[in-house]
Amino acid sequence: MSKRSTSPRRRILNKVSKSQLDGPRQPSPDEESIMLTPHSNQPVFGTANPPLTPRIHKVARVATQDADEAEMRLLSEVEGHDALSAQDDDEQDDLSHAKKPLSLKDKQGMALLCVLYLIQGVPIGLAIGSIPLILRAHLSYSQLGIFALSGYPYSLKLFWSPIVDSLFFRKIGRRKSWIVPMQLVIGSLMLWIARNSEQLLEAPDKHLSWLTTVFTTLVFLAATQDIAVDGWALTLLSPENLSYASTCQTFGLNTGYFASFTVFLALNSEDFAKQWGTPRLTLSAYLTFWAIICYSVTVWLLFFKTEDPPNETDEDMNLKRVYSILWSVCKLKHVQALCLMHFVCKIGFQANDAITQLKMVEKGLKKEDMALTVLLDFPFQLVEGYLAARWSRGDKPLEPWIWAFWARLGFAVSAMITIAIFPAPPIPTSFFIFIIVMTIASGFSSTVQFVGVTAFHTRIADPLIGGTYMTLLNTATNLGGTWPRYFVLRGVDIFSVATCSTKDPSELLIKASECVSERGKQVCSDLGGECITMRDGYYYVSSICVAIGLVSLIVYIIPTARRLQALPASKWRVNLNW
Repeated sequence: MSKRSTSPRRRILNKVSKSQLDGPRQPSPDEESIMLTPHSNQPVFGTANPPLTPRIHKVARVATQDADEAEMRLLSEVEGHDALSAQDDDEQDDLSHAKKPLSLKDKQGMALLCVLYLIQGVPIGLAIGSIPLILRAHLSYSQLGIFALSGYPYSLKLFWSPIVDSLFFRKIGRRKSWIVPMQLVIGSLMLWIARNSEQLLEAPDKHLSWLTTVFTTLVFLAATQDIAVDGWALTLLSPENLSYASTCQTFGLNTGYFASFTVFLALNSEDFAKQWGTPRLTLSAYLTFWAIICYSVTVWLLFFKTEDPPNETDEDMNLKRVYSILWSVCKLKHVQALCLMHFVCKIGFQANDAITQLKMVEKGLKKEDMALTVLLDFPFQLVEGYLAARWSRGDKPLEPWIWAFWARLGFAVSAMITIAIFPAPPIPTSFFIFIIVMTIASGFSSTVQFVGVTAFHTRIADPLIGGTYMTLLNTATNLGGTWPRYFVLRGVDIFSVATCSTKDPSELLIKASECVSERGKQVCSDLGGECITMRDGYYYVSSICVAIGLVSLIVYIIPTARRLQALPASKWRVNLNW
């Protein structure tokens, strides 16, 4: 493995470098696509759409033009003229390449990418979509908060992605060295869950540690496979067709996610099976089917698909250098301020994101109807992403982000009112339509925030290390949406006060922790009692979150965002002369 240092001037002249093409190597589920990721900040449980979204494999030339020109001014006059001339030549080459039709190799590569992203989306859709809604009938919010930890690996991919990029077996291939074993283990883990699903889900409170560990492992494996697939996309497709990689990821991830969330929840419902006369799809049968698909694709990859040899000059081939670059970026005081802002800015709507849809199911909304809102909302994501991208252009992309912040706080308050006036089942059609409209509107504000902050990251990221820089910023953004989730779910149980009132005065009252979950309510009913909720912790936790969000927005977030937005590009650069 050779080490090759490249001068800043050469890196700028060589615009289509690995770090630039790669864009954000593992954008988090919160930060992966400008055009097709409207609900990146939606709740982990019962999400309106997957927190996995297509990343941009190639940073758009238009989006980084200002940053590039700023770098040119750092060169000498002659060097800057030469570099800009080379850039113009590259743009002309891009225009000529864009006119070429897709080759057979590109079509085959796109098909393979769609399948690989599909396999990745299936376990993710289960872990953060359908399984929590199924567990809601048996677990308290505190226990669901523990299970929520299973989604964390997707937020932390940054820390092991350089290892996936730099360590591999040459005989197998740089990307296949990771994809093949990850998919074999994913398939095996799916089979294990399938064989034990009845036992695990029959009494999930007794097997919560096992459930959390198994699904955390499943998400970790899928996240690792995602890193390798993202890198392989850069060589599977020709340079002029790299933009299709995001299309493949959009199709694959969303198809896998919706299959495990929307389709599985509907087919798993006994009411749906009776209504349509179809056999009920069990978790065991579903996982067995996908394990077979996973094994089949993996065997084909191993024996019938040849991977191109790696490029020894790629920046991410040097493991030590990538981690050194990350540390250099972390030491910038403005990056530290931005990461701190990301770390606290999503507290205001965490209760709405993590709990509201669970409360709707608790109030009587069927799980399959909740899944239907996901499906109906998906077409609106395309239009929302386009509008948000237009509003976030220019040198102040955080202004729409700030305005959307106010909207999201407003939707958090509206959600509390919606839960308070939620009708008893059966849910009227008019109220169900109202839920769909609120979901779409709330998702639009999430889209504006996501697009705005992603545009800002693209503008400030050092073009010499664009991929590594963007990955760090995206990780900080995603962590801001994941770390509070356990605490808000735990807080609902802490603030809730409910008892099981029985007619026999000699019977002890069942305390809140046992009368909040659906299982506790059933136990109370079996005793001939009735669960009485004297205080619902959801309203307390959501109110606290909104209050913290409002104060932090006025006092800290808005001033910090506008100060960071006004900084010149040179303030975000790092010294790479080592």
